[in-house]
Amino acid sequence: MSQDKTSLFNIRDIDNELIRSILSEVWDSLEERGYNPSNQIVGYLISGDPGYISSYQDARNKIQQIDRAKIIEVLLQEFYKHHK
Repeated sequence: MSQDKTSLFNIRDIDNELIRSILSEVWDSLEERGYNPSNQIVGYLISGDPGYISSYQDARNKIQQIDRAKIIEVLLQEFYKHHK
């Protein structure tokens, strides 16, 4: 990295990437166990009941680390980015 330029650091971008990564891991874990990941994640986001998410590969603990509202925010941003 050049020392004559200021680097920008945006914590929001890092947070959003972490959320996308965790959702991807949870999705894959649910799929591997034979669940419909979309239905299970929606059930969790609507109800807040972690029972919708399998504990396989620690998926339940991973998704619970993130505020549900933040997950919805990232999902909406991704939707808008790909459908505008």
